[in-house]
Amino acid sequence: MKYDLIIIGGGPAGLTAAMYASRYKLNTLLITKIPGGVASTASKICNFPTYEDISGFQLMKKMEDQVKSLNVQLVYDEVIKISNFRIQTAKNKEYEAKKIILALGTERRKLGIKNEMQFLGRGLSYCATCDCQLQKNKDVAVVGGSNAAFSSALLLADYANKVYLIYRGTELKAEPFWQEQVKKNKKIIILLNEEITQLNGDKFLESIKLKNKELKIQGLFVEIGSIPDTKLAQQLKLKTDSKGYIITDKQQRTNVKGIYAAGDITNNSLKQIITACGEGATAANSVYQDLNK
Repeated sequence: MKYDLIIIGGGPAGLTAAMYASRYKLNTLLITKIPGGVASTASKICNFPTYEDISGFQLMKKMEDQVKSLNVQLVYDEVIKISNFRIQTAKNKEYEAKKIILALGTERRKLGIKNEMQFLGRGLSYCATCDCQLQKNKDVAVVGGSNAAFSSALLLADYANKVYLIYRGTELKAEPFWQEQVKKNKKIIILLNEEITQLNGDKFLESIKLKNKELKIQGLFVEIGSIPDTKLAQQLKLKTDSKGYIITDKQQRTNVKGIYAAGDITNNSLKQIITACGEGATAANSVYQDLNK
């Protein structure tokens, strides 16, 4: 069976595109490796309309449930190859589409330290929401200076004994709201102009070495931004900017006819859940319009 539309990615952009595609009565399949995408790992979201605050997991679960209620087919798998609108997945399944929306989002940026993967799940984490409850009465650290880093530090402070917030710059990048909340919290210690150079420990993380000191900690949470998932874009020969983000027009069309992109994978300037939703809706509308031409 050939689908009218296959959406690859189940974050805010992909799920919204699925909702709109259902309204347009398009035969739609959504394939996603991680339900909710990176957005589902956010500890607290305070800027999505109708919610004063909500966890990323809760918000994305609501969106996923809504898509399921619209009878859109969801497949939990990873797309590894696209050729002539034929899609192959890691579970050795094949699907065919008339149109494709890439809503792949981004991947967490790594520290790039030699033994980083050795401590993954053994004190090092890229998701404070997932692992915060394991940090009760421990000393932990968050590396990063963005909203995500500050939000993670505040969440961890509810469990940990002490939270170091480490940033390599001299001026924090987080919005004033988050900075105000962190500075009020006596458990959080901000360390500027510092960078992690070494991870130490036997089976589990025991300390980290900075440029100017060493900290004994039992947990390290990495929040240093994200990078686009470019594998499929390269296969399809899509135009990207210097950082690897897919270039689209205002209707979310790429340079390849029949391929659209939406959300954090695109070269939009504001990487937010609400803008990803808007792009997902626009992409689905463009698919509908192009199918009916």
